[in-house]
Amino acid sequence: MFTGIVEELGEIVEITREKDNFNLKMKAIMTSELKIDQSVSHNGICLTVVAIDGNIYTVTAVKETIDKTSLGTWKKGDFVNLERGMKLGARLDGHIVQGHVDQTGTCKSVEEAHGSWVYTFEYDPTLHNITIEKGSITVNGVSLTVVNSKLKEFSVAIIPYTYHHTNFKQLKKGTVINLEFDVIGKYVKRITELS
Repeated sequence: MFTGIVEELGEIVEITREKDNFNLKMKAIMTSELKIDQSVSHNGICLTVVAIDGNIYTVTAVKETIDKTSLGTWKKGDFVNLERGMKLGARLDGHIVQGHVDQTGTCKSVEEAHGSWVYTFEYDPTLHNITIEKGSITVNGVSLTVVNSKLKEFSVAIIPYTYHHTNFKQLKKGTVINLEFDVIGKYVKRITELS
């Protein structure tokens, strides 16, 4: 369980293939505080720490994760939004995030807005995920508020702090991103479909 509040940017220092799996070596300040078997969100993807060596830790992604997220497009030198699992009893500063990417989307546009930025994303509506105006969405692991909610696209407004402390500054038109739709909205939608 996560909150969508990014702790730091981690750098991919190596990607190796092992059969259908990818092993990613990540360089991060938080590495000294990690433990084997701990869950860490990587651009919204929950991955398990399998090895630690100095300030570098390793996680493994299986084929299902590679196929359904943007992970297959990552390369050495990319920076990834990182968040450790939420502590029980801690403040929930973002929203309830599972670290289970629902689908990918694409950055449609980035506009400067007098000190902030408005990003618009497109996604495939045939997978039946929805956004609602002023509802929560997770983009690359970042908890955000939806504006301009439409059938297959939505926008988010990014403040300077988020822009400078996440990999949003690297997103441009055409960039593939990970989306996790609001878990409460998913349950409500499912219940209404069954009614």
